[in-house]
Amino acid sequence: MDRGGCQLNGGGGGNGPESGAGQGMITLEDLESFSEDQLPDSEDEDRLLHYWQDVARGHQVEVSQDMAEPIQLLTTNNQGRSNREPVPFTLMARKEKCGELLYEKRQYEKGHWACITVREETYEQSICYGFMRIMKYICQQNSSGGYLGMTLPIVTVVRTNENHSVISHEVTVAYYLPINHQAQPPQPNDSDIVIEVWPATVVYARAFGGATNEVTIINQINAMAEVLDSPAVCVNDSFIVAGYTNPAHSNRQNEMWFLERR
Repeated sequence: MDRGGCQLNGGGGGNGPESGAGQGMITLEDLESFSEDQLPDSEDEDRLLHYWQDVARGHQVEVSQDMAEPIQLLTTNNQGRSNREPVPFTLMARKEKCGELLYEKRQYEKGHWACITVREETYEQSICYGFMRIMKYICQQNSSGGYLGMTLPIVTVVRTNENHSVISHEVTVAYYLPINHQAQPPQPNDSDIVIEVWPATVVYARAFGGATNEVTIINQINAMAEVLDSPAVCVNDSFIVAGYTNPAHSNRQNEMWFLERR
């Protein structure tokens, strides 16, 4: 998808596609390894930054010094998941087999999302850099000048070739604006971040755990296609990886979303 088309219905340009990446990719929950009583003096700000830098280095990602303040703001404002607003949806149906939930069919209403499309040398780099720029927008680099609040999941639009064997290194990372900012979304200072009104969309969501690297995403796409009653009703070359927890967490929570054609 291009910058003007990162919508939930899968529309837009691009050749192929977070939220996810390989083991250890930096996300919000990485920060929760620091307890509340350790924050937030200036020494801890440096330590948090160094922690992110160490984790990111394993994925050939550089975390710059200007990320120190956004990292600390997210850490101090997100102690515990109760402070994170879920993206609202209506459950339409559930498909189970032998007591196992295969997928949920959900209706997501029209809403404002901040999204950025990034293409780096590797898939993991694209996701990391996209997330960090969205993070700066959430934390202060917006027209309100303040912290906007966190919503979950952070989603990554991924794109594949026709037979779902290759994922593009171009990804769209998107953040749902909290309810109190939906009517008048603060505008981003970063000109590459676009505020989009995503239309109401029917999503087929399948939960999975573990790493969200290129191999597992391909496997999850194929697994979802197998359990859907009518996969042809869904967009065939754009999918969403919804991330709820840190990829390094032992009990990862992710979802693969298929988008119903409109």
